[in-house]
Amino acid sequence: MIATKEAKQEIFKTHGGSATNTGSAEGQIALFTQRIEHLTEHLKTNKKDHRTEGALLDLVGKRKQLLSYLKNHEIERYRAIIAKLGLRK
Repeated sequence: MIATKEAKQEIFKTHGGSATNTGSAEGQIALFTQRIEHLTEHLKTNKKDHRTEGALLDLVGKRKQLLSYLKNHEIERYRAIIAKLGLRK
């Protein structure tokens, strides 16, 4: 499922503090995680879709950069978002 406007607002409201706070690292990480999960499910049924595989790797890299930023600058926010999303680190 591609995220609709309402779904994105809900993600940002839950993780970013408010629906209009789209620039927060936590909101962006949550949005990337949702998109990564969607693309992973797509690739399970479409194994030869190499373009989507590349897009998935780009998203994983962007999420990793944001997580590294939080880890280096605000470790408590990093730990909170890792626990909330259930990411392994």
